[in-house]
Amino acid sequence: MLCDCWRRSCRSPEEPRVSAQVTAPLAFPPSPASSDSGTKRPGLRALKKMGLTEDEDVQAMLRGSRLLKIRSRTWHKERLYRLQEDGLSVWFQRRIPRAASQHIFFVQHIEAVREGHQSEGLRRFGGAYAPARCLTIAFKGRRKNLDLAAPTAEEAQRWVRGLAKLRARLDAMSQRERLDHWIHSYMHRADSDQDSKMSFKEIKSLLRMVNVDMNDMYAYRLFKECDHSNNECLEGAEIEAFLRRLLKRPELEDIFRRYSGEDQVLSASELLEFLEDQGEDGATLACAQQLIRAYELNETAKQHELMTLDGFMMYLLSPEGAALNVAHTCVFQDMDQPLAHYFISSSHNTYLTDYQVGGTSSTEAYIRAFAQGCRCVELDCWEGPGGEPIIYHGHTLTSKILFRDVIQAVRDHAFTSSPYPVILSLENHCGLEQQAVMAHHLRSILGDMLVTQALDSQNPEELPSPEKLKGRVLVKGKKLPAARSEDGRLLSDREDDEEDEEEAEEALEAAEQKKRGAKQISPELSALAVYCCATRLRTLNPGSLPPQPCKVGSLSERRARKFTREAGTSFVRHNTRQLTRVYPLGLRMNSANYNPQEMWNSGCQLVALNFQTPGYEMDLNTGRFLINGQCGYVLKPACLRQLHTTFDPECPGPPRTTLTVQVLTAQQLPKLNAEKPSSIVDPLVRVEIYGVPADCAHKETDYVLNNGFNPSWEQTLQFQLRAPELALVRFVVEDYDATSPNDFVGQFTLPLNSLKQGYRHIHLLSKDGASLSPATLFVHIRIQNP
Repeated sequence: MLCDCWRRSCRSPEEPRVSAQVTAPLAFPPSPASSDSGTKRPGLRALKKMGLTEDEDVQAMLRGSRLLKIRSRTWHKERLYRLQEDGLSVWFQRRIPRAASQHIFFVQHIEAVREGHQSEGLRRFGGAYAPARCLTIAFKGRRKNLDLAAPTAEEAQRWVRGLAKLRARLDAMSQRERLDHWIHSYMHRADSDQDSKMSFKEIKSLLRMVNVDMNDMYAYRLFKECDHSNNECLEGAEIEAFLRRLLKRPELEDIFRRYSGEDQVLSASELLEFLEDQGEDGATLACAQQLIRAYELNETAKQHELMTLDGFMMYLLSPEGAALNVAHTCVFQDMDQPLAHYFISSSHNTYLTDYQVGGTSSTEAYIRAFAQGCRCVELDCWEGPGGEPIIYHGHTLTSKILFRDVIQAVRDHAFTSSPYPVILSLENHCGLEQQAVMAHHLRSILGDMLVTQALDSQNPEELPSPEKLKGRVLVKGKKLPAARSEDGRLLSDREDDEEDEEEAEEALEAAEQKKRGAKQISPELSALAVYCCATRLRTLNPGSLPPQPCKVGSLSERRARKFTREAGTSFVRHNTRQLTRVYPLGLRMNSANYNPQEMWNSGCQLVALNFQTPGYEMDLNTGRFLINGQCGYVLKPACLRQLHTTFDPECPGPPRTTLTVQVLTAQQLPKLNAEKPSSIVDPLVRVEIYGVPADCAHKETDYVLNNGFNPSWEQTLQFQLRAPELALVRFVVEDYDATSPNDFVGQFTLPLNSLKQGYRHIHLLSKDGASLSPATLFVHIRIQNP
């Protein structure tokens, strides 16, 4: 009875219904003249909500610091860095003023903050400054590191600690809090005279900032509906009311009403009904009660095991309400199978930060690859001065780095994001003497991390599992005794063996060998190739021959396609027993990538991509390894692990699964041209399927004119799938353009088998893979199996 009474009184007739994303009062920050709680600057409201306004480190960052930016041996410039009052961005000084957006970086785009001389730049150019005064801010994506030296060790520590607190708080934020933060930061910018009041002109500016081009008459009508004081300005509760209208989610309110009925609250049993309709596996009343405890904001409702609209929307915007199965975000797969049974995240030309003809080589590229979950990195090793091997892209203008420095980076960073084994793929162009130096560095720097002998002496040829190799480093390289070519010379490690590249590559190789004699492999280096003995894969072994699990075949993308096309099942069977590494054609001078899905279809494990080159190919790689704790290892489907499989990616059989995606709405899409207020996106959504050739397809919605804030489509896209266990689904948002190619807005890619059914939010990522929070898509997913 008490519950029924509370249901009826829960929302009085005169109380306006607040959108779930604005559940807490959205009072506009006090004006500078206000004496409220000592927080005088309007923008500090955001930091106050983060609980950091009184933090000494954050206060120091708000005041700003003059830090030395270090870029080279001679380029050390003092620049002012200051935390913005939104707590989400840092403003920095430039010698030449640029657009406002180019004077800030965002806290959410920081990959790591390192103390001391923990970057290649500071190790090379920061020797004049004590390590205690130095820090490095490493960013996600392609943005270069920021190497800084503070006036004192204490000031450096304030930035290290302050950024750590801000990042931790940001990570802990719910989607509702992120949206609240986001909208208030824009309101602060739109309030041109900082008087904590919003004129209609400022409201129009706010609307353009948040990517919506609203009709003036409609916008003014909304404005006047909230202007209760009738003074042509909104302030306090009036601004709060305007935001309620702006942030309404009618499509979510309709779903809520469908299950809650007239009382506008969900009981645990009603929530359970919703969960069952969503297709939640194993949903129980206890599960529904737990969701109420986790996401309901109203304490009285929570005590009575009821969920309000606000709590319902909190749930749908949470990781549990996202498209990605939250159970797949941790390591959930069997990690005790042989290495050949896994897709392994792999990088090509890992040392490069740019193009392979004249780009920069850097140890930072290895650190970034490891941070992205990469487990197989490439080292192109060449003779260097002073007896020290170097790494660079041979016969090009790329810069050079020491082999020793790369191995130190492996030691320090290989296992920061994943505990599972790392494979060092050596492309060896060194003579015997420097090969011995390479072997010495590998042993002395990596120590016990390095696998130097078989783990199981009884079965030395059997590939161990990722679990048994946790924290270990494997070397992929040539093994003595090496096969000899027709002229009796030992084969090199060059991988570019495709027919159209063969002549040029081998001409260069022959010239090198002529200068230094026949290419040989040093016994010291050969001894380190324990489980990954490199070989060229020119033909597939007949099934009658015994497998060679410790042989790793290398082949170009073109030869891999040829094997798939001409001998699909045989290639799949080959990959059930031993590792195969696929690499891009050498003709890709701009370090472009190929479609990795083609290689995964045949069970190739080490599908190497240029991690420094963004694009749909890297989106697919990120999506493939998004699951299983992003540990860099994903168990292949059963059809790619069975020794006598009959699976052929070219002939996968009839359709087995129907995927239906209803694209409903999007929220808070980013502006593509932040410096041009009138630039509003015309968004469309495309859903792309990547899998076996017969499953590959894409379909898209119509575009919505001039609305990136809350566009609505309500269009249905359907796909038939023959090999759903291999399929990746990519959701793409683009800005439609009738006269030129559409502009990329955001995307999210994930395996079909990790896609949850029902009403789901998709949290969009940028081209570099950074979060675009609070930008989301709202969709309904249905997966039908006959």
